[in-house]
Amino acid sequence: MNSIPYHVPALLQATVDGLAIKPDGIYVDVTFGGGGHSRAIIEKLGEHGRLYGMDRDIDAYANAIDDSRFTFIHSNFAYLGNFMRYHGVDKVDGIVADLGVSFHHFDDPERGFSFRQDSALDMRMNRSSAVSAATLLATIDESRLADVLFLYGELRQARRMATAIVKARATRPLLTTGDLIAVVKPFIKPGAEKKELAQVFQALRIEVNGELVSLRRLLDASLAVLKPGGRLAVLTYHSLEDRMVKNFIRSGNVEGILDKDFYGRVNSPLRAVNNKVIVPDDDEIASNPRSRSAKLRIAERV
Repeated sequence: MNSIPYHVPALLQATVDGLAIKPDGIYVDVTFGGGGHSRAIIEKLGEHGRLYGMDRDIDAYANAIDDSRFTFIHSNFAYLGNFMRYHGVDKVDGIVADLGVSFHHFDDPERGFSFRQDSALDMRMNRSSAVSAATLLATIDESRLADVLFLYGELRQARRMATAIVKARATRPLLTTGDLIAVVKPFIKPGAEKKELAQVFQALRIEVNGELVSLRRLLDASLAVLKPGGRLAVLTYHSLEDRMVKNFIRSGNVEGILDKDFYGRVNSPLRAVNNKVIVPDDDEIASNPRSRSAKLRIAERV
């Protein structure tokens, strides 16, 4: 039996508490994964409560909760609104999104999410998607690749890395994580190998899975499906996501463009529940080191 957990959610108690769960409420865990958040939510529901768990990776279906109050939806959370309509749900009381990559993805060598194992360059969260990381690196324009590495990985050597990748692929395709590492390693700062390789892999993963586009769609959809007083709880793990969520809660859009009334008061469809971002304490980080970069923001629909 595999003893490696599918995922250990960060800030679990704070997230569930932040949703202020009503026993007869309707909730959506849009990143079901190992079901950690969902199991904690369903424990607080009464017999008339409902919980929907979404995940783009069909592997997560193996963790589905055997409970009449639970429904698993195999889909990208970008389509939250569509699937709620399909299931006859007009409004929900709460939405939780844990944007971290699951342990299952990082620890399975076949998925190609980690630079620590030499494996196929895949990185697809939904393995039925057409474009893997290997396909992306074989076809992407050099200028776009440089932008991806710079914007999503925040790498100072992004342009030089992109040039090297395009030059290398002309000789032979980059098919494994080892192939990619060999090409970018000369441009990595000495002593910062783990950090910068993680940034390279993060950038490609975000592009392969369209993560920021999907997040924007999810946030927009949340305004349409949340009841007044409904809660949105989002866990982010890097600055790009966190900035989008922070802006969205403050202004109702990911750009952070404020709509003010005649008196200069900000009109926003959301109210921040926690004005200060919630982060793991030392005890949680010690027991779950991967929670270190987690940030939790909670908002209420006005």
